[in-house]
Amino acid sequence: MDRAALLLLIVSLAGCSSKPRIVVGSKNFTEQVILGELIAAQIERKLGIEVDRKFNLGGTLLAHEALTSGSIDLYPEYTGTALTAVLKQAPDNDAKRTFAKVQQGYTGWHLTWLAPFGFNDSFAMVVRADTARTEQLRTLSDSAKRPWKLGVGYEFTERPDGLNGLVKTYNLKMDGEPVAMDLGLLYPALQSEKVDMAAANSTDGRLADPQFAILQDDRHYFPPYECAIVVREQTLSKVPALRAVLEELSGHISDDAMRRMNQLVDVEHRGPAAVAHDFLSSLK
Repeated sequence: MDRAALLLLIVSLAGCSSKPRIVVGSKNFTEQVILGELIAAQIERKLGIEVDRKFNLGGTLLAHEALTSGSIDLYPEYTGTALTAVLKQAPDNDAKRTFAKVQQGYTGWHLTWLAPFGFNDSFAMVVRADTARTEQLRTLSDSAKRPWKLGVGYEFTERPDGLNGLVKTYNLKMDGEPVAMDLGLLYPALQSEKVDMAAANSTDGRLADPQFAILQDDRHYFPPYECAIVVREQTLSKVPALRAVLEELSGHISDDAMRRMNQLVDVEHRGPAAVAHDFLSSLK
């Protein structure tokens, strides 16, 4: 055998013996990074496969593009977000119907939705607790009494399940244009009175702080946002055991559990990887 043929054989054998690598992605906020770490650690501990972490990719459309292009193999997504922002369909208040629609809609990209984690991270319109007490605010319908300086994430003003529909549903009045910012800055903006209402998320760790109050979505404007893993079909075929390993997480993360993990990172300043490790240990 000549030298060139020998080199070719060595490369071929090395390729056959190497384990696959999986790339886990996330969007750019605390909850997503924690979930990315949970997913990555679950794969590593159950399958012994090397995992590359590509977290903080940006917003929904950037994460979706990374998935469809093959830059990542999977990431956590929310059903209501997928339905409206990616599939461009009208919001649906029925959780099972929403999940079925995104499952079907994503088949065109050869992507699979796994069974949800178990928590629903809906939007939460948050005010300072002293404001709620002084003005006797309990619901979003109550908030129509006066104009608001609103703080929002960058996507909220453009989403079909976001600002415009909220204003129409509750006849909300705005005190100037909404202030767009990173989601992590919403609570400091409320504290400093830069804004007096924020479009936050119901599983935010900062909501454990009694200085904040959620106004009830009494007209059920916001659709369900069940969180689940979206994964490339090609990846599931490449690693046949992957689906079962990932679905060991399905149904095991409650709203309270997710809020507590977010609190550990955002308020108590623990690392997302350590928080994810402790949660996985609790599942044994």
